Amino acid sequence: MSESAPPLPLSVLELATVGTGQSSADALAATARVARAADRLGYTRLWVAEHHNMPAVASTSPPVLIAHLAAVTERIRVGSGGVMLPNHAPLVVAEQFAMLEALHPGRIDLGIGRAPGTDQRTALALRRDPAALSAEDFPQHLLDLLGLLGDERVAGGLAERFVATPAARSAPEVVLLGSSGFSAQLAGALGLPFNYAHHFGTHAQAAVELYRDSFRPSRVLDRPHTMITANVLTAGTDEEAQRLALPGRLMMLAIRTNRLRPVPSLAEAEVDPERPTAEAMPTNWIVGAPDRAVDQLRRLAADTGADEVMVTSSTHGGAERVRSLELLADAWGLAPSRGRTAA
Repeated sequence: MSESAPPLPLSVLELATVGTGQSSADALAATARVARAADRLGYTRLWVAEHHNMPAVASTSPPVLIAHLAAVTERIRVGSGGVMLPNHAPLVVAEQFAMLEALHPGRIDLGIGRAPGTDQRTALALRRDPAALSAEDFPQHLLDLLGLLGDERVAGGLAERFVATPAARSAPEVVLLGSSGFSAQLAGALGLPFNYAHHFGTHAQAAVELYRDSFRPSRVLDRPHTMITANVLTAGTDEEAQRLALPGRLMMLAIRTNRLRPVPSLAEAEVDPERPTAEAMPTNWIVGAPDRAVDQLRRLAADTGADEVMVTSSTHGGAERVRSLELLADAWGLAPSRGRTAA
């Protein structure tokens, strides 16, 4: 990247993580602080995830949380990363996001995924029918959702009989999320932006190539738009960043071994008997001082040809996440907002 070229847009994925000694209210308040900081620092988007029945994640209902975060920020786009469409009726999702768009015009994103965001038992409780545990109907449900939000390409389906809101003036931006070739090809075929989940996927370049090869221009997008989400944590030094990442590494180990728990505090993590195992696990996380983190993040963007980069941070405290965003924004070259929002 040349000295005069503007930096790629940088965005944030928030999980509203619950740590040891924290309540759900604490976790959601921390997410609001992260959102205000991202707004102030010049990040493009702030997305929240959908997870269910997990002791470490308070983000169970993206539309509810988005409404709050959009109300306490001024400029930043706010959205889902993502809504897991198989868990919900397309009409319900369309109504929720049409209302969010009416409340905050031009600031709402609807990131859509097809994974359950939970275990199979909880997915069954959400969907209420064992036959619905398959994602075979996902493409049709996505088409129905697009039609309900005003996509004129969609013929037939729910939009022939229902409207998501009586008098829409604008629509949320729909982005398809994924870590597989299926989602990449579907996003391309529908002419939608595609966000590759590099923070838990390992085949970003292959998926992005599939997306670009299958892309067909649409009324919302005339050329492919690729977003890459990476797990990034920065601090003043490489050593401090690695230390702050330890609770997140233990959380990853807990998820991989199906022993879910709140995110341990730093003090707990440093003496955890499984610390050596967690630290030895291979990851594609970017952890280090700001310059090192930015170099790795730019290399990832260059390797994938990303048009936009999204970061998520896994650690115990909200203050550490805010500080990481501050350091990263400065090193990346973001222009701070001139609005009134304060962290």
